[in-house]
Amino acid sequence: MKIVPCAFQLPNGEMLTVRSLCADDAEALNAFRLATYRETHFMARYPEDGASLEAMQKGLAGSEASALNFEVGAFAGEKLVGEFGVAQVRPHIKYRHRAVMGISVRKEDWGCGLGSYLMQLAIDQTRTNGFEQLELGVCSDNTRAIHLYEKFGFERCGTTPHAFKLKDGTYRDEIMMVKML
Repeated sequence: MKIVPCAFQLPNGEMLTVRSLCADDAEALNAFRLATYRETHFMARYPEDGASLEAMQKGLAGSEASALNFEVGAFAGEKLVGEFGVAQVRPHIKYRHRAVMGISVRKEDWGCGLGSYLMQLAIDQTRTNGFEQLELGVCSDNTRAIHLYEKFGFERCGTTPHAFKLKDGTYRDEIMMVKML
């Protein structure tokens, strides 16, 4: 689905365009994800796990055509600096009330309020789409993200031990969080 485009002003005065992503944004999204995968171990993938451009285009086209799922990006000019996606957990009757989300912001834009802005947008649109709860998983040592999620009313509902195995052989637990809408 497409959201109504909006704007976000960075502390330095620069205006970001926040809009739905479409298949034509696959290259920008791919570059963004590869960059965020390199910046921190908090992401679910490493750069070498990246999807093919064709798969990314197909996924974005599917999201754009969906009545419920949405993928949104924040652009500084042509550069994608933040994004989030929300998708129904499953289309089966018992699951239709649940959505899952992922969100990321380039490290250079941490601390400017963009994550909060995108999170509120995700919550509002998820509620508008009729979902009753929004779920996410977060790396247990990602304290900044956990603080953000708790600020928006997400509660911890479980932990998966050793959910992520890093390249150095260490593990991180995944904290599952949920927000009732």
